[in-house]
Amino acid sequence: MIGETTASTNERDELVILVDDAGNHIGQALKSEVHSRHTPLHLAFSSYILNERRELLVTRRALEKSAWPGVWTNSVCGHPAPGETTADAVVRRAQQELGMRVEVLTEALPDFRYRAVDVTGVVEWEICPVFIARAVSDPRPNSDEVCDYRWVALSDLFSSIDATPFAFSPWMVEQLSDPRLRSALRG
Repeated sequence: MIGETTASTNERDELVILVDDAGNHIGQALKSEVHSRHTPLHLAFSSYILNERRELLVTRRALEKSAWPGVWTNSVCGHPAPGETTADAVVRRAQQELGMRVEVLTEALPDFRYRAVDVTGVVEWEICPVFIARAVSDPRPNSDEVCDYRWVALSDLFSSIDATPFAFSPWMVEQLSDPRLRSALRG
């Protein structure tokens, strides 16, 4: 198991690590001020949480989110804080966003990065390693973050992503287009 933490922080005060194109830390900024039409490249992560039946937790972003509100996406995303490992950030954000405990199993796509623009013009531009985690408890989502969730069979999710990619977050679609992630999720 990688990463265990119980640290929490007020999301408005969260710091995001700014990076150059090579991934070198070049500064930090408040999360509340980073995501805009001119979002700088920064560190993040995505995580896919599996249960004991190897079903995947997909979440629907809260309707109040400033970017991609109401969009179905992977289990949990976030940003490592300065001095925090990305695996510890996965554990922290699963607790904050989903009210659940997880164990990080593997880093499936260590080199993933993307840039996407929401219909409102908000840009996500991230170096964003992708992790797979195992649920240790049931979700109790924070309604400010998640308005709905489902445990789904991997085959059903892959078919849905392939048939209707517009119904999901752009980062999830791009991540699941990588056969390494699909293979790692299948175990």
